Amino acid sequence: MKVGLFVTCLVDLVRPGIGFAALELLEDAGCEVIVPETQTCCGQPGYNSGAREISMELARKVLAEFADCDYVVAPSGSCAGQIKVHYPGDLFRDTPEREAFDKLAAKTFELSDFLVNVLKVERVPGKYADTITYHDSCSGLRELGVKQQPRALLALAGATISEMQDCEKCCGFGGTFSIKLGEISTRMADNKCKNIKAAGAEAIVGGDLGCLLNIEGRLRRSGDESTKVFHFAELLVEGKSKCD
Repeated sequence: MKVGLFVTCLVDLVRPGIGFAALELLEDAGCEVIVPETQTCCGQPGYNSGAREISMELARKVLAEFADCDYVVAPSGSCAGQIKVHYPGDLFRDTPEREAFDKLAAKTFELSDFLVNVLKVERVPGKYADTITYHDSCSGLRELGVKQQPRALLALAGATISEMQDCEKCCGFGGTFSIKLGEISTRMADNKCKNIKAAGAEAIVGGDLGCLLNIEGRLRRSGDESTKVFHFAELLVEGKSKCD
């Protein structure tokens, strides 16, 4: 099985360890992983800002780079959602290219969904026997139905999940939303941080780096230096010893 890893530009530039963790999880599950060196962005920022032509050009680039892969997997619900939902459903809906993007969408998955529902993994490399709370990112949850998949994987690692209040509510990041509507975004992030603290967990875990950066930034600005912030892939691979 040849799996193309779409690293995402944010992971590549800000926290590449998530990409390496995703790679290890896929290889540990028996996949042949391909990581196209020329990959960049899925086009979501342009798409959200109305720059459709730029977003379409980037989509065509993604299509070509992953053409020979059986599957495309991303450690991000928002990027996977852009490829799986918005490429065929909007950008190329009424174009001759629709069929090609339908096929790309059909083989594209968010990482936890792929591990649980396609590979059906029953073990993970890392062990993390502590209490965490989980933030459900908007795109993964609402566009792709990612909810129980990361929780199931974290349970395999030994984690105890203390669900926070409003775990499905937006953290306020929303890509360009946090830039255009900064005051509203800040209030949403503050509410999320209060719920994280009330959950009494050692760490907040999620599946989209944008959300995690937004949450971590707000935690630190509010004086919380103790709550750890992880992408689920990091815990599943590195476990407790390395994450400390």
